[in-house]
Amino acid sequence: MPALPSGVRGAVITGWGTALGPKTLTNKDLEQMMDTSDDWIVERTGIHERHVGGTTVGMSTEAGRAALDMSGVDIAEIDALVLATTTPDTQWGTAASVQNELGLRCGAFDVNAACSGFMYGLVMAHGMIAMGAKKILVIGTDSLSRIVDWDDRNTAVLFGDGSGAVVLEAVEGPGQLLAWDLDADGSLGRLLWAEVGGFIHMEGKEVFRRAVRIMVDSATKSMNHAGVTADDISLVVPHQANVRIITAACERLGIPEERAVMVLDRTGNTSSASVPLALADALDSGRVKEGDLLLLVGFGGGMTAASAVLRWGGGAPAGGPA
Repeated sequence: MPALPSGVRGAVITGWGTALGPKTLTNKDLEQMMDTSDDWIVERTGIHERHVGGTTVGMSTEAGRAALDMSGVDIAEIDALVLATTTPDTQWGTAASVQNELGLRCGAFDVNAACSGFMYGLVMAHGMIAMGAKKILVIGTDSLSRIVDWDDRNTAVLFGDGSGAVVLEAVEGPGQLLAWDLDADGSLGRLLWAEVGGFIHMEGKEVFRRAVRIMVDSATKSMNHAGVTADDISLVVPHQANVRIITAACERLGIPEERAVMVLDRTGNTSSASVPLALADALDSGRVKEGDLLLLVGFGGGMTAASAVLRWGGGAPAGGPA
């Protein structure tokens, strides 16, 4: 997608929130469950612990409520709830269940693009605002522990449960989103998949190779569309799958690794929650300043990819005070 045309109403993020599964599962715990070790896991993934046991509705509600509270918006003014998840609690209506728990009265729907899901939802929400919506809640949540084979050390060590949410509000002017890219290559779906009712399966080495390539390709497209270079990017907020993937992608993009936000050491791979959890961590820790350029980029099973360039800050909400 080229840089947003002039005259298109933009949006800014005015609140964010997070939630994690209630039980902390450390690498030491996994040593008691399977043939693995803390050193083996950390060396290959960068993960020290993950959180499990949450439900998609429960974690989405917790993260969504925190984002709404931070934004200070009247929940009656939320026009839509977009829930990115690949692990719905039921075959339909997961977003509607979250809507009910939060006391919202608006449209609510699920988006499934695996680990790219939050990015897909974020771009869709900006499009809805360009068409007239004023306030949208976007949530990325996955309870992957329910579809992990705990006898498979190659996948079980990777995944955790979590949720991240943001409130988007329309502004008079371009807003934060400078450019975006959505991509997919269905021919690679065999590399990372889960049958309905089944466990996660992954071709690890090939996923690594393809993931780095597709992340770099999508991120480069977004930067080109925004008219910026790697030197202009203040922070990269990548999908939290594996520290080696993040390191390799940053190297190919020409962005120093210290500019990448990483929370996977304590969350594991939380799929749709991955990018918003990392974004919230960067914001809460003061790493993001007014005017900073943020590169958000994800990839996931399918395979899908998505990225966006945001300029942090923004104008007054449309029809509201500065």
